[in-house]
Amino acid sequence: MFSRKNIKAASEVTVESPKENINVQLQQVTFHIDGDENPGFVSDVGISPATTSGSIHLMPEPHSNSTPAKDRHASFNESISSSRKNGGTKKKLSVKTASTSTLENLTFDDSFIDENGLTLIYSRHEKLPLKDFSNEVRAIMDVQSFIKKTALLLHMEKTNLDEIIEEIIEKMLGHLDNPTCLDQAKAALFTHDYVHQLSRTLQCSSIDPEGGGFVYDQNFVCALSSIPSIQTRYVGLARMRTPANLGQTCQEVYFIVVILTPTKEKGTKNELETGRTFATMLSDLDFRQALLDARNEEEFLKEVEKQMFILSKRQRNSDFPLTEEKNPSNEVTCGVFKGLRGDLRRRLPNYKSDFMDGIADKKSIQKVASTTLFLYFACILPSIAFGVLNAFNTNGILTVEKVLYTQTFGGLMFAFFGGTPQIVLLTTAPLALYTKIIYSLSEDFDLNFQSMFCCVGLWNSFFLILYSVFDLSILMQFSTRSSEEIFALFISIAFAQDAFKNTVENFKENYNVDACKPSPSLSFWNISKLPDNMTTTTMSTTISTMGSTLFNNVTGSTLFNNVTEEVMECHRDVSLLYLLLLLGTLWLGVTLYNFTKTPYLTAGKRELFSDYSLPVSVIIMSFIGAYVFREVKMGKSFNSDRDPNLFQLITMQDLSIGAIFAAMGLGFCLSLLFFMDQNISAALVNAPQNRMKKGTAYHWDLLVISIVNAGLSLICFPWLHAALPHSPLHVRALADMEERVEQGHIHQIVVRVRETRLTAIFSHILIGLSLLIMPVLSYIPTPVLYGLFLYLAVTALKDNQMAERIALFFTEQAAYPPNHYIRRVPQRKMHLFTLVQIIQLGVLCIVGFFPFNYLKMFFPVLIFVLIPFRHKIIPKLIHQKYLNAMDGH
Repeated sequence: MFSRKNIKAASEVTVESPKENINVQLQQVTFHIDGDENPGFVSDVGISPATTSGSIHLMPEPHSNSTPAKDRHASFNESISSSRKNGGTKKKLSVKTASTSTLENLTFDDSFIDENGLTLIYSRHEKLPLKDFSNEVRAIMDVQSFIKKTALLLHMEKTNLDEIIEEIIEKMLGHLDNPTCLDQAKAALFTHDYVHQLSRTLQCSSIDPEGGGFVYDQNFVCALSSIPSIQTRYVGLARMRTPANLGQTCQEVYFIVVILTPTKEKGTKNELETGRTFATMLSDLDFRQALLDARNEEEFLKEVEKQMFILSKRQRNSDFPLTEEKNPSNEVTCGVFKGLRGDLRRRLPNYKSDFMDGIADKKSIQKVASTTLFLYFACILPSIAFGVLNAFNTNGILTVEKVLYTQTFGGLMFAFFGGTPQIVLLTTAPLALYTKIIYSLSEDFDLNFQSMFCCVGLWNSFFLILYSVFDLSILMQFSTRSSEEIFALFISIAFAQDAFKNTVENFKENYNVDACKPSPSLSFWNISKLPDNMTTTTMSTTISTMGSTLFNNVTGSTLFNNVTEEVMECHRDVSLLYLLLLLGTLWLGVTLYNFTKTPYLTAGKRELFSDYSLPVSVIIMSFIGAYVFREVKMGKSFNSDRDPNLFQLITMQDLSIGAIFAAMGLGFCLSLLFFMDQNISAALVNAPQNRMKKGTAYHWDLLVISIVNAGLSLICFPWLHAALPHSPLHVRALADMEERVEQGHIHQIVVRVRETRLTAIFSHILIGLSLLIMPVLSYIPTPVLYGLFLYLAVTALKDNQMAERIALFFTEQAAYPPNHYIRRVPQRKMHLFTLVQIIQLGVLCIVGFFPFNYLKMFFPVLIFVLIPFRHKIIPKLIHQKYLNAMDGH
């Protein structure tokens, strides 16, 4: 019996820390076999670099089984020395595409081996984390599946690798009675060369304290493969009676695990993930000893089940938890001016760097320039669109000109004095909706709209000042990613709804009108009523007679005047051009935005196209609509006439006491909208994945917003607050991104963000200058404005985890990305959580888009209710540890 002491000496590795890694070796080939029945390759150690993760080895051909390993090395070295003497230094190695090579009376066919028996072997090493049995739900399910469908071989006496693998496969797949499965499994597990080697293996490794590299745990090896002819996973495990020598890194193998999975298998159930489960268990030395001591299959499986619970408990109590726990002692409590003082202490020391970071280097200057143009078009076009909407809803009181003045003043004030300059302020769809509610109430109760608007705005600012002074933004610590992404997705839907709603209205006005339909007055006869026996000649004569009679009774001028009148009222070309510009702006913008994912041009030029995607798409489509199709009369997008009485102070003397208290109620509901929108935008901007360095300023930002909107209310200008998705997109525009590949899935991460104020300052200066060219801006086609809405709605879905999980409903399981929540949460629980989020989003959409203005007054309250609903109701449906995995930043 191989003692525990001998096991440790053979493996020279003890794995106890959960931070240790498993090593997966693809194309493991750098070994030689000393056994008589196991011919193998020998490595030219003078060629292969030992420190690289991917290496190329120069190999001689396999030697005869009768030659001892030491003699084989000597013979090979002598043959190399002899060839160098004969050919001198000028002799070159040649690799033939196909040859029949002979060496020492051994003949074989291999297209990769030359006449001297040399070939190149590529090997690659990749480190993987140990399986977390406490959080990754699939780990325990893998073990339970193995126990239920046992393919276990104890006391195996074979030493030949081919025979060992063949017996394990027969045990796993023999019941299928399908020779194709067996053949495919053998072909997939081994490399396709003269000497069979395992193509993909998984072993445990540890740091070598002497050499500084890593050493293999040679007591076990997992062989991995996927084949198309099976429908479910199979795991086979063999325990050797005596340690087998299977190669350079497998010289004392007691346990061989073979894992076969279907080719199209879910990411968390593929061969590599299943291999991680069993390799993690076998990396424990005590567990391996217990398996060696097991006398029969029943005891063996009991030890496996016991180890599963041990690992789950050990990793749950680990010093390295996978989910960050909140420390109650570090939680901030509400106070008076405490949050404002903290925000100023964090941000004031960085005020100078907020300007200098934008011009620190050439790349930063280029990013500032591209982001400035992005912000300019992303702000001015929605401002024009919402200005048109506000002018329509308020009968021309809040105009496009006022919105542009609001955007310039508010944006510059926040860019200079705000705590988080990456937040973008904008007049948004919820604000336009609330303005319409105030106007409707004013009309219903015979109140002056401007006075009511001013009073509601001042009450709103009053409540916001209270929120900032008493540090109520600290309540946002209870806001989770779920609430933030539901609201962000609602804003995207609102953008899309506005765009499609206006498209439908345009088609109603220009396409689906009576003038575009065949007029009954022009149907001079009904051919279906003609007699069946009428000949072609008779019919022709009849038609001529009817036509002559008609033109004799109706004057030509009257007929053509009627036709002209009807044609002038039909403008189907306008609607078709509207649809072309709308979808064209979306397509061109998104295509350029994703240009970094294409192989065209260089990386720098691809990034340049992506940075300027929005301005380029707007300019090109505006040129097409306003110039190329200038004969199609679409009209101006807004009235560019100036208002001479623009800046007038609003008095509220005409408001009664009841109206003032009603305005207070409206102002309180409005302040909840500001509070939630501002803080959610700030949370998304400062999300951990954005790697922001200079700290948050929730309370200070809220105070600046309240002061800005108080000033706007006094002159009856539209309000503005933090905008979604503009704010997160502003951060991404300033960021350097890096692509990562994980199990074939490509995703981008933020490497660095330039936290500068320059982009907001420059873009709003450009918006202010645009007031001088309002007649020119009015020629921007309306569909281009709404195409921008669709562009913002689509690009905002990126990195929205809720949108990703909604897409999983329609995604093949084999294509699921290896996200952390997919590993840690059962699929049914994940879909249940997504379904609950969809229901919450649906309720928001019903209240927000339903044509009842008085119901929409409570829309901000409904947004606030998302937070207690998440903490009080959802945990009763889904376990808290699953919520932590799906709903944590």
